[in-house]
Amino acid sequence: MPHTAASHRRGRAPLRRRRRWPFLVAAIAAAVAAIVVIAAATRGTNATSGPLLASVDSAATGATVDGIQCQSSEQVVFHIHAHLAVYVNGSSRTLPQGIGIASCFYWLHTHTGDGIIHIESPVQRTYTLRNFFDIWRQPLGPAQVGPAHGAVIAYVDGKRFTGDPRDIPLGAHTLVQLDVGKDVAPTPFDFPGGL
Repeated sequence: MPHTAASHRRGRAPLRRRRRWPFLVAAIAAAVAAIVVIAAATRGTNATSGPLLASVDSAATGATVDGIQCQSSEQVVFHIHAHLAVYVNGSSRTLPQGIGIASCFYWLHTHTGDGIIHIESPVQRTYTLRNFFDIWRQPLGPAQVGPAHGAVIAYVDGKRFTGDPRDIPLGAHTLVQLDVGKDVAPTPFDFPGGL
């Protein structure tokens, strides 16, 4: 059979198709990886996010607050996480990233705006919401959460808390919800894996 231009093209077509497969597989793998990364980044954000409750005090000096030091690195002797959700008149508010992180790390701090409070201390002890708000330099009480004023209804692990919200203990995976002005049913939250 004589070689013609058409028979030559037919002979190359399967080779060209075979060369496309690695690129197609790589594209699919990249898409799957992107979906996994996005899912992991958004996991733990069951509550709807809203505007910031209050900003981080950029003038934080790293001075000791409530006996809690600000150190050059995170402490790991006692390492747990709690979650704080805040609603003002029924609308979700976001905690800012970087609470308790100045030029150093307080033992209670946030890395992102997901509401997770990182408790990383050189000693095992019970910390409270008062400690966290004092580090943040925001007021907290029965009638105020940060700049928001009104009756404060508190939930701890889905149950109504009747004491002063400043006294809420922060334990491993404690879920705290503060409602200012309007009662909101407790919102579920799933901690990301590894926390």
